[in-house]
Amino acid sequence: QKTMKKIIMAIAAVMIALTAAAQEKAVNHTVEQVVTDDYKIVSDKVEDGVRYVVATPSAKVCSKQIDIRIKDGIIQSVVYTRGCEGNAKGIGALIKDMSVEEAIKRLEGITCGKRGTSCPDQLAKVLKALE
Repeated sequence: QKTMKKIIMAIAAVMIALTAAAQEKAVNHTVEQVVTDDYKIVSDKVEDGVRYVVATPSAKVCSKQIDIRIKDGIIQSVVYTRGCEGNAKGIGALIKDMSVEEAIKRLEGITCGKRGTSCPDQLAKVLKALE
């Protein structure tokens, strides 16, 4: 029976070690996803004088996609997918018919909590990259 207890204790120790390693890996994976500050322009095309841009913002923010329409340097619409719905709609309404340059000035550097960026800041970064 002593041998059986030793075996059970050894198995338990291995299981605890494996569980701890798996949890550490999961935490590190999550941190890597959250730390990324890179937005990505997925699509950028012009049709009938209107520039259609689709971008994915940093993983630090809640929104998952930003759809932008620009004509002659003036923002026609901005639509966020996911994130804080009311704020996202508010941003889109407030910058409609605003110049790209003015939108960048107003939105650049806005932060959300301790993220170091925000949905409006991500929009400003995308708009700046389009200039």
